[in-house]
Amino acid sequence: MCRWAAYRGEPLYLEELVSSPAHSLIEQSHCATRAKTATNGDGFGIAWYGDRPEPGRYRDILPAWSDCNLRSIARQIRSPLFLAHVRAATTGATRRDNCHPFVHGHWSFMHNGQVASFEAIRRPLESLLSDELFSARTGSTDSELLFLLALQFGMDADPLGAMEKAIAAVEDISMERLGTALVRFTACFSNGRQLYAVRYATDHKPPTLYAAPMTGKGSDADGSKTGYCLVSEPLNDEADTWVEIPDGSAVKVCPDGMQALLFQPQALSKAA
Repeated sequence: MCRWAAYRGEPLYLEELVSSPAHSLIEQSHCATRAKTATNGDGFGIAWYGDRPEPGRYRDILPAWSDCNLRSIARQIRSPLFLAHVRAATTGATRRDNCHPFVHGHWSFMHNGQVASFEAIRRPLESLLSDELFSARTGSTDSELLFLLALQFGMDADPLGAMEKAIAAVEDISMERLGTALVRFTACFSNGRQLYAVRYATDHKPPTLYAAPMTGKGSDADGSKTGYCLVSEPLNDEADTWVEIPDGSAVKVCPDGMQALLFQPQALSKAA
């Protein structure tokens, strides 16, 4: 299982999630405490938004703890919205185009979880993509394909609704081809304005997701709230600060604050 962290609010330096906290994302890359595997050393990536609609991105296959460039970049880049991810591979080889976040146009996406028996349903899922989106697929992970499916189902118009349709398609095809379906999905995505996160699993055992208000050195010197942080696991030991997002839920962070919503994919196999 992977670990990730994301932020939306007043501009902060990336290091305030990636490298500075006691349990930063770099720390989690070799010492995760709320995952099946403590080590997430199959690459890393960051995507951040600035003055242009599309995000900047830096990815590599090195473990996050051993890349000196990552610490340097995180110390220098200041952004109002960014996503960061350390990978423990479940599907797809350890190569750069399988590292999260994935980017298409102004969208960015990262994922922690799994699609059971993915290779058995990969081809019919890919057939749902338009030629343009199929050509945009550069890696081999279930995560990237879920992202492209959501784009196919109208992510620009209805981000959470499109993601529900993507998960529903996976469940439908799994039931049709295999007679069973298992999706564990804790993901984060953004269009450069709003930040979204989802926690969902068909077996009600999704990877963890936490949210907290964020204060930081990069903006308000008095330590007042600057925005919201969404993470796979808390960045520090301040237990009262972090709220666990329940299974079957989505979170939307926008300039007005954070909103909790239901996330309920309606697969045809469930409705039958």
